[in-house]
Amino acid sequence: MKHNLKITIVLISMFIITQFIGLFVVGHYLQDGNPLPLGLETPQPETQAEYSGFFLTIVFAFIIAIIIFFFLTRLKIEFVLKAWFLIVVIIALSISLMSVLSLFTKYAFMIAFIAAIALAFLKIYGRNFIVHNLTELFIYPGIAAVFVPILNIYTAIILLVVISIYDVWAVWHSGIMQKMAKYQIDKLKIFSGFFVPYMSKQVRNQVKNWKKTLTKSQLNKKRIKVSVAILGGGDVVFPIITSGVVLKTVSVSLPFGLKNFTGGFGSALFVIAGATLGLTYLFFFSEKKKFYPAMPFITAGIFIGMVLGYLIL
Repeated sequence: MKHNLKITIVLISMFIITQFIGLFVVGHYLQDGNPLPLGLETPQPETQAEYSGFFLTIVFAFIIAIIIFFFLTRLKIEFVLKAWFLIVVIIALSISLMSVLSLFTKYAFMIAFIAAIALAFLKIYGRNFIVHNLTELFIYPGIAAVFVPILNIYTAIILLVVISIYDVWAVWHSGIMQKMAKYQIDKLKIFSGFFVPYMSKQVRNQVKNWKKTLTKSQLNKKRIKVSVAILGGGDVVFPIITSGVVLKTVSVSLPFGLKNFTGGFGSALFVIAGATLGLTYLFFFSEKKKFYPAMPFITAGIFIGMVLGYLIL
């Protein structure tokens, strides 16, 4: 197991909670009369050619974003990257919080936007890991709500495959993913994903002994080795996007005389269950001090979930 059982359960729990928040947020904006805030208008493609066009746009935008990120890191313009993160966080939080607050007040957008700004500044500049992880629960549902309308079941599946291949290359071959994570944590002091620091049992026992034998000033001078459990944002948002696409799917014709694939809430739950299964397998069978691409495991789990949903529902 890569992390101890307690930390593993914490990461998996945050993953599951975010998936269900995502399902709610995406479902809210899929309803008629619930447009995205901040003037964001999502196109409504109708043909496969239109969906394919938007898919290529997403892939192209993803490549450009990676290039820009590395260009800015080369120039060491941390304040620009932080501003970039800040804007994305404000937009995503506004989308998610508005969907929840709209259940209780007609001033949902105003409250959500003000709260999003405050939370985004605390997250980016306050560097509190509790605030960081709490906001992560709502950031990825907001991002997913933007992409779900422009994808269908076919392009969502292809997107999962493409991202999984990229993840394998970025982690096991080029090492880009590790470099990006290290730069975010060491230089920007932020991380796009869940971030849980913890001490090993050996370190905790050492700290207990220090507290018994050392003065407070001596204790403050000691360096404590803290381990970090992380789960990248992409590993969280792509399952939400997939479950959202399945949620909005009415029926899809399949070849070879197979019955149509039917989407909806039940099928979306199978996607979440499959993604959680894939992530859980990775956490329990991965080794310490080794980096693993999570998306291939999550994608495999999603496909298993979709097949089971197809057979059972």
